[in-house]
Amino acid sequence: MKLILKIVGNLAFQVLVAIGIGVCVGQFYPATGVKMEVVGKSFVAILKLFIPPIIFLTITLGIAGIGDLKKVGRVGIKALIYFEIVTTFALVIGLLIALILTPGHINKSGLPIQDASPYTQQANHSFDWIQFFMANSTLQVLVLAILSGILLNYYRHREKIVIQLEKIAKVVYKLLKYVMYLAPLGAFGGIAFAVGKFGLQSLLPLGKLMFCVYLTMFLFIFLVLGAILRYYKISIWSYLKTIKEEILIVLATSSSEAALPSLINKLEKMGCSKSVVGLVVPTGYSFNLDGTSIYLSMSVLFIAQLYNVPLGFGELLAIIGILMITSKGAAGVTGSGFIILASTLTALHKIPVEGLAFLLGVDKFMSEARAITNIIGNGVATLVIAKNENEFSINLEEEKP
Repeated sequence: MKLILKIVGNLAFQVLVAIGIGVCVGQFYPATGVKMEVVGKSFVAILKLFIPPIIFLTITLGIAGIGDLKKVGRVGIKALIYFEIVTTFALVIGLLIALILTPGHINKSGLPIQDASPYTQQANHSFDWIQFFMANSTLQVLVLAILSGILLNYYRHREKIVIQLEKIAKVVYKLLKYVMYLAPLGAFGGIAFAVGKFGLQSLLPLGKLMFCVYLTMFLFIFLVLGAILRYYKISIWSYLKTIKEEILIVLATSSSEAALPSLINKLEKMGCSKSVVGLVVPTGYSFNLDGTSIYLSMSVLFIAQLYNVPLGFGELLAIIGILMITSKGAAGVTGSGFIILASTLTALHKIPVEGLAFLLGVDKFMSEARAITNIIGNGVATLVIAKNENEFSINLEEEKP
């Protein structure tokens, strides 16, 4: 009986059950499922309120605690180098799997088609980094927190302010703990809306593409990220087990941001120092989008295959080169992924941009894979940098050497 109560009381179990109920409601009562959008969106909106204060407090306290600004710079540079290498690897894997499995070699008749003009029109404008920064509140808070932490290092009464900030941080995390009890409701609302609006039947025409996307994400997580963690004597299974609640929340809400505050808390409990977590995780949410990188490269090849457009080795390298730059702007702005796809296709002058219309119908069902891979990848990046900087205590179950 105790075991049953323990299982039922587990947040991950509750979220999983809520997802199952949401699928049933959306499939059999689609009108009701669509109405549940407000429930899912409200939960995500509440969680997003915690993102700015948690990022600010974590980074400011971390930098103030280090007291060595050279070390802060070193961690930042290591993180950016890691992000670029791993996301480039993700782009290459996406292209390779798409070349091997050819998800675009299907019959176009009967495919769900939606209007892609809003994205193709925006693609005609060059990417504006200033606009990207102004639209990305996470980056704004990150910069403010870094500056605050640096200034705090030069303040005589630093200890008093740090104590006050730590008290505030405890209150914020306590409030977050209570909000997480609403996670099953948020999961139910998000899934019920997605299934109710788009229907599971919409997956069938583009099932091959979805299979390729999910397979590639799976291989990337367990082969690439798993190998990286294994090098640092950490088990990928132990890590995934630790963040299972966050993964399920992302699965239900299709938003990796929904789990950002909780992920920061979990990584600190795993043993990563506050300073490393505070610097790597928020930055990673804008520059370490492993899942998005895979999806973008596979989507470009999918559209090329759909229209029987042959691509040479040089053109494949051009796709990787363009996406290495443009994919960094795929965070913080709704629909930015499609705008980046449209920009990439426009730059290549060979693949029809209108092919985006075929992706719009099933994008919602692939966004979960992107978001889950993104959040797992950001956690791995934090563990790696923490290990590399000797800022990791043994709180996570490790593989024996």
